Amino acid sequence: EVENAREEGIQFKLLTNPKSCIGDESGQVKALELYEMELGEPDESGRRRPIPKPDTEYIFEIDVAVVALGTRPNPIIPSTTKDLETTRWGTILTDEATGKTSKPGVWCGGDMATGAATVISAMGAGKRAATNIDEYLRG
Repeated sequence: EVENAREEGIQFKLLTNPKSCIGDESGQVKALELYEMELGEPDESGRRRPIPKPDTEYIFEIDVAVVALGTRPNPIIPSTTKDLETTRWGTILTDEATGKTSKPGVWCGGDMATGAATVISAMGAGKRAATNIDEYLRG
């Protein structure tokens, strides 16, 4: 996953924690306020836990904020959307190349289509679906 992320241009900020999100007038996140961490003294288990480094706060501008919360498909979507075929694992049956589902005009990607997977693969599925949706809407 790390190599895929690097190929997509993702920057890794190791030993760095977010303090706050900074939005623009339309509510879109445009930057993060971050601070650097360092490894503290070993605890009773021998693990060196990260602790904040003093006076290291800075602003990091971003294009996209991805919040990953959970890895299981939401069962509400297929149960409330008529004619949407699902797999025996509860994911939505989706064409891997296009993101199309069994319901005309509905696309799917990410964990809802594959089950637990990487954020990078979900972003790739989103890009493929967006291309296909654009073609669909343009006729």
